[in-house]
This record gives sequence, structure tokens and C-alpha cells, in this order.
Amino acid sequence: MKKISLFLLFIVVTQLSKAQELENILLAARGDANKLTESYLNPVMKGLTFGVNSGWYHTAAVHKKFGFDISIGLNASMAPEKDELITFANLGLTNITSSSATSPTLVGSGDGATMNVNATVQGQSVTATFDMPSGVKDDLPLSAVPSPAVQVSVGLPYKFDVMLRLVPEVGSDDVKGKLLGIGLKKEITSIFGPLDKLPLHVSVLAAYTSMDVNYYMDGTEIPGSNQDAALKLNAYTAQAIASLNFPIINFYGGIGYSAGKSSLKMMGTYELEYNTGQPAPNDTISETITDPLDLDFKTSGIKATLGTRLSLGFFKIFADYTLQEYNTLSAGIAFSFR
Repeated sequence: MKKISLFLLFIVVTQLSKAQELENILLAARGDANKLTESYLNPVMKGLTFGVNSGWYHTAAVHKKFGFDISIGLNASMAPEKDELITFANLGLTNITSSSATSPTLVGSGDGATMNVNATVQGQSVTATFDMPSGVKDDLPLSAVPSPAVQVSVGLPYKFDVMLRLVPEVGSDDVKGKLLGIGLKKEITSIFGPLDKLPLHVSVLAAYTSMDVNYYMDGTEIPGSNQDAALKLNAYTAQAIASLNFPIINFYGGIGYSAGKSSLKMMGTYELEYNTGQPAPNDTISETITDPLDLDFKTSGIKATLGTRLSLGFFKIFADYTLQEYNTLSAGIAFSFR
């Protein structure tokens, strides 16, 4: 289980460790730096939110009292093409120009554009050049934002299931992360009268997920101290779900609402160096900034899911597809008892 938890963290950090490359964007000055960073990261924040809100069920039926299952799955949220590129003309940048009209977002492909900074520091006109971070789409599973899920579900009295996703804090000296998700499913088939004689099951489900990742930077890109980036994500979903449960194959689906909030803070001090255009030793000038980024992201929308599950005794294989702003494919295996 710990190895799977480490894998989950690795997948997330593979995307967010680009924060180290984001240091160079700070040369753009705070206003433009916030716009560029928000545009670059917004698709992965959306993808993570839609991902952690997916894959919570593979049947509407609940376990018998104290029955349980353990499922291991992967949710892959696919960003639309329009979210794979940053279009600079749409951002209202004030101190930056570029020979390129666009640059990839984190979920896009290719190298980042070269940016030219023209600003005023300590009353002097200065310049700087930096490259936007590249996109990592080609390195992502299914070219989508992944969110693996290890989940335990336990049956309670009165036709309830409680579900838990837990990753205790794991990582290294450079990066640490943790995740907690909790869900509750209530079967309501009996309220529909004769339907409870059919292989049809109907339930309602609500789930909440909290994720924290901290990435500690070493100052190799831009000198400074106490440099780190902190991601916090809170997501929730509410759904009505139904399934047709046959001995070997099940069909399930649901409709509901998905939403979440996330934030990224870049903290510490950063010593930015600019060119003055004057002869040495006055050819450069430095500016020190503190806690330069504090970004908030919000995501919400209606979702509809359709999937199927193959039952081989206590061993299950499931897959489903969710239509939403970032369509999400979920698939995995489960070991179910009672």
C-alpha cells in the first residue's frame, strides 16, 4: 500500500515539480508573473479536481454490514485543446513581449516561449530574458492529468457504505505530500417499491478530498532563502447513481455535480537580477522579492458517468467514462467481500 501511495505522490509531483522552473517567471514582476503562472497551471489544477472527484464507485449496491472492498484505480482527466496553450494577447501583460504568440500550459506539449522583460527597478530601466516552462503532456499517462486512487469501502447498517482514500505524508527532503478523501453512499432502491425486486440498485453519494503537496526549492535557478511552493486542493462531489447488477457483468452510471478549490503559494525570498545596459560593473542590478505568488483556482460543473464492471468472484475489473469540462476516464481493479 505504501508503494502505491508513493506512486500517487510521484504522479502529482511530476506535474507540480515544474514549480522550480516557475521561478524564472518571477522576473516578469509580480503582476505579470501571477498572470503567466496562473495560466500555465490552471489546467492541471482543474484536471486534479475533476480527477479526485472521479472513480468513487463501480456499483450503486452497498455492502452487507461490515462487508468491504479495496480498489486500486487511475483517473485520467483530459484537458480540451484550448487549455493546452497560453495565448499572451489574452492576458493583458504590461512588461513582457515575446516573438511567440503562444506557449504551452503544463498539460500542453513542446518547449516554452522565450519572454523579454522591460521593467523599472530602483528607478532604472532594465531588461531580462527567460523561457517559459515546457509542457509535459507527452509524459502523462494517456496524455491526461492523472490522479491515482487507492480506496477502501466498508458496509454499515441501514444500507450505507463509507469510503476512505488515505495517503499519509510521504516523500523526501525535496517534496512531501498527503491526501485524505472520504465518501458516503446510501442505497435508496427500496423507496421505489417494486424496483427492489429487479437487479437495479439506486443510491446517492457524496465525497470530499483534501490534498497537500509541498515542494522545497534549492535556489539553483534564482538565489534566495526558504524557497518552497505549497499546493492545497479541496474538492467535493455529489451524485445520484444507479447500476444493473448481473452475476458476471454490471452496468453503472450516475449524474451529479463536481467542484473544488485549490491554491498555490510560492514562498521565501528571491534575488532577481536584471540587465541595465550600462558598462560593467554597473551592467546588472538586483531586486529581492518575498513570497511572490499566491494563486487561487476554482472549478465546478455538472458530470455524467457511464461504466461497466466485470465480476470474477471477489475480484472485479471496472472502467467508466465521465462527461464533464475535463472528460475523465477511470479504470481499476477491486477485491470485494460480502
